Amino acid sequence: MVKPSGASSADTLADSLGHRFADPSLLREALTHPSVQVTERGAARFGYERLEFLGDRVLGLLIAEWLIERFPAEPEGALARRLTALVRAETLGEIGLGMDLGQHLLMSPAEASAGGRDNVATVADACEAVIAALYLDGGIEQARRFVRSAWAGVIDRDERPPQDPKTALQEWAQARGLPLPRYEVVGRSGPDHQPEFEIRVSLPGHPAMAARGPSKRLAERMAADRLLAALTAEP
Repeated sequence: MVKPSGASSADTLADSLGHRFADPSLLREALTHPSVQVTERGAARFGYERLEFLGDRVLGLLIAEWLIERFPAEPEGALARRLTALVRAETLGEIGLGMDLGQHLLMSPAEASAGGRDNVATVADACEAVIAALYLDGGIEQARRFVRSAWAGVIDRDERPPQDPKTALQEWAQARGLPLPRYEVVGRSGPDHQPEFEIRVSLPGHPAMAARGPSKRLAERMAADRLLAALTAEP
């Protein structure tokens, strides 16, 4: 059987969110992993992917709005870097794992046994779906309340606007007259709905670095971060 029960787990999560859903099927849909074939009467017809699509946009709006309020003296470029860091999958996964969101997901036994409940990318997607469910059921204010509560410990974590590792590595190379970093896919594993990519990044005259991630973009960022750390540690 698929565990946990969609209805009971959704009710438990709704209690922790502090919102009574007028349409409980929205939250059930937000907690349904694509690995589950939903056929039960009254259950969601889709997995969380459609709501994830909407939640991504709602989150971006709410964080952008909050940044405008929180950092009134910062220019657009600095705000954009903060926004990117706050809505990326790593941050969403951190917040989702912190609220044990993975334990509420309805997924196939195979997905669960493969560590799906603790997978950062999976939890990040579900977190966006939950934001969409709150928005559709309770309006923008309910979504805003959740986002400002969940992201309260993250929005002020960086005193200065964070810089994307790929941008930082590119600037490091250009400052030394080197060509742009070269990224290449050296491996891919996992099922289509949950792939893992291995990316290697290199610069002439320096050892290459590789990293794995649930998307090419994330793997590239992690590889760039590792190479930049190695380069800045060089004497």
